Amino acid sequence: MGIIRYLNGKGGPSSDIPKPPVGWAWSLNQFRTFRWNLTASAARPNPQGSYKYGGINITRTITLANTAEKVDGKLRYAINGVSFEEPATPLKLAEYYGVADKVFKYNNIPDEPPAEISKVALEPIVLNMTHKSFVEIIFQNRETAIQSWHVDGYAFFAVAVETGQWSPEKRMNYNLLDAVSRHTIQVFPHSWAAVLISLDNCGMWNIRSEIWDRHYLGQQLYISLLSPNRSVRDEYNLPDDVMTCGVVEGMPRPPPFSS
Repeated sequence: MGIIRYLNGKGGPSSDIPKPPVGWAWSLNQFRTFRWNLTASAARPNPQGSYKYGGINITRTITLANTAEKVDGKLRYAINGVSFEEPATPLKLAEYYGVADKVFKYNNIPDEPPAEISKVALEPIVLNMTHKSFVEIIFQNRETAIQSWHVDGYAFFAVAVETGQWSPEKRMNYNLLDAVSRHTIQVFPHSWAAVLISLDNCGMWNIRSEIWDRHYLGQQLYISLLSPNRSVRDEYNLPDDVMTCGVVEGMPRPPPFSS
């Protein structure tokens, strides 16, 4: 806390400055106060909140539980029992050239985390998603430290953050009316956060911890969303001058997406 004094200013500093909050309960309650103003207009004639995300059927639920484990004596951070390891061939490059099976496996973590994780595997994590599906992602924090998660390529609706263990009955507490869309969400110790995402943006997108040592040591994954028609209306082609490496180096370039 600091005091700024202006030249010719009158009066002294306030004597009733409130003390800062202690713990994270204040932050949890603050999250619950964030709401769209549904009476305000948006960039188009339609008002904010005209996209009724709360009335869309959920097509897939994925729960991501973070853990810290030792692998060969070294600390690794894992998601549902797997710690992300970068392959020699970039994931999207392998997918575009049609050799993904030589680099990674799709859906190599379960949608529901194991109750007990006895061994952590080191490999790329890629979830195969369906274009234009509506997905519920639960970030379950089993640890005593606050987590922070970021989703590339999308703004999601942050519909709930609560303490304890998530279960389907918790959907009764979701904000399905005026939740704020955002890209990053916090998950408090021994708590969970739920987000809803409309997957309409094709590509290979990263979901990662915003705590950089965790990100570096494996707490990240990718979601793959392919264009069902290989159309440039859904996804651009790779640039003509893209550099290749790994298993795709020297391979003939695949045919481009159609218009």
